[in-house]
Amino acid sequence: MTENNLRKQILTLHYIYPLPLQKLNILLNFVRPSEQIMDIPTHKLATLLSISVERASKVKRQFYEFLTVPLDEIYRENDYTAILFNEPLYPKELLNLIDPPTVLYVKGDISLLQFKKIAIIGSRHATDYTKRVLSYIVPPLVEAQYVIVSGFAKGADTMAHEQTIPVGGKTIAVLGSGFGHIYPKTNKLLYEYMSKCHCIVTEYPPYMEPKKWHFPMRNRIISGLSKALVVTESAERSGTLITTEHALDHGKDIYVVPGPIDSEQS
Repeated sequence: MTENNLRKQILTLHYIYPLPLQKLNILLNFVRPSEQIMDIPTHKLATLLSISVERASKVKRQFYEFLTVPLDEIYRENDYTAILFNEPLYPKELLNLIDPPTVLYVKGDISLLQFKKIAIIGSRHATDYTKRVLSYIVPPLVEAQYVIVSGFAKGADTMAHEQTIPVGGKTIAVLGSGFGHIYPKTNKLLYEYMSKCHCIVTEYPPYMEPKKWHFPMRNRIISGLSKALVVTESAERSGTLITTEHALDHGKDIYVVPGPIDSEQS
């Protein structure tokens, strides 16, 4: 199987069934070099993916239907790139995750993925306190040539992206949806600007809408890309703390902004 053929098959499978890398590797271990990924018997595929035989049959049928679709060409026409886990542009830090993304879809300046990066995260209900704090924190990080990573959500994430741009910094947004669905919609102008002058990434194919469970999955990428995390305001049970737990599990440094003692988000 040539590299181009394998790339086409992985992109096709990821489009119809976006499985993480550890699941893909299980499949690849059962495929002979002369075979296609979906040459695995249906019942065996169901066992390997822990899905029903009916679901496995549907995955195989869709795989062969979409195998003729020129996905790379369609992605280029829409100004984004799909980077596979085994390609040079794929951020090597992500391979240290327990479940690395198989594919990263990227808009904007791909080279930013190779720079040193630090994440700034916090509450969707962040107050002006976060904005004031970031006005002190972001400029020195930009001066030290860090790329600022965040999750593009309302509140602290948006503030982190917006505070980076005016001081001449670069920023990466990690989405919980495909490029066909801008979320939140209030960030449409920011999205359009960052997709040209900065960088936006997601592990989800372009048609996938934002789902509640996508955001905890997205958080591991924010942590995985970054050398360290800066945490501003956060609720006691939140996605921010999920990201922090990912970072701690992988030995990252965590910097926590002290807050007013009477604030629930301190």
